[in-house]
Amino acid sequence: MRTIETTAHISPGGMISLHFPLGIRSGEYRMVLVIEEQPISNGRRPPLNFPVDRYGAWPSNLSLRREDMYGDDGR
Repeated sequence: MRTIETTAHISPGGMISLHFPLGIRSGEYRMVLVIEEQPISNGRRPPLNFPVDRYGAWPSNLSLRREDMYGDDGR
């Protein structure tokens, strides 16, 4: 059994057309169809809104060298 997530188009006459990936052999298959309550409006997702924290400028004497960040054992 395989799970395939794809988009379908339903015509005003109730006909459905699906686009399957290549590699699916032609023939009749038993399928389970799950339909969301609302149709996709334009296929685009709204942009992600990540929180942003501002801490100011980095200190001028900040060193990110490995030798400065870790001890003598390299950790």
